[in-house]
Amino acid sequence: MKFLDELKKVLSSDKRFIGEDKQIIKTKVSDAARGNDKNLLKALLNNEMLKDSFFTKVDDIYVFDKNKFVWVLESKEFLPDSYTLYKNKIGLVDANDNLISQKQDISLVWPYKDCILEGGQTKEDQKRQEIFYNETLAPDQVNRLLAPKVLGNAKRYTADGVEENIEFNKDDNLIIKGNNLIALSSLLEKYEGQVKCIYIEKTVA
Repeated sequence: MKFLDELKKVLSSDKRFIGEDKQIIKTKVSDAARGNDKNLLKALLNNEMLKDSFFTKVDDIYVFDKNKFVWVLESKEFLPDSYTLYKNKIGLVDANDNLISQKQDISLVWPYKDCILEGGQTKEDQKRQEIFYNETLAPDQVNRLLAPKVLGNAKRYTADGVEENIEFNKDDNLIIKGNNLIALSSLLEKYEGQVKCIYIEKTVA
């Protein structure tokens, strides 16, 4: 097809996208498109056929349809002998072998995303027929829920015993008992970018 030949010719003119045996490396082109690479966009705009296919003109401004471009780039019809004949990404695909993560009409349905799970683990709670239940939260309640909380009843365990009512040192390893989401939100401001490992244990009654 003339259209695909034109696209191949334009991409081949950029040395960044050429690998061994002068083949186009699709992954590099795809990354450039998703990053709105100036040189790539300029090359596409200079070709009338490609400009009409991948751009929409809005008040003298050309808007790049990167999703359409990547779809064409990853189609089997375009460069079937390229380095990315077989996808180098792991993920779910649809019937046409397109990654679901790259489609715009896919949504994750989570019916209780605005809820908090309440319940208890005492002997008295075990007598209830409905120990765990979901309570729907209003948006302002969600904001209050995720607001940083004060961590209380802190103890430090050392070789010499247990120290009560202590203050955290920056080198302390923390074991936090409580709601996972609240605990992580409370730690975010102070420890963002510093945490090497968080082990979350979910207890099931």
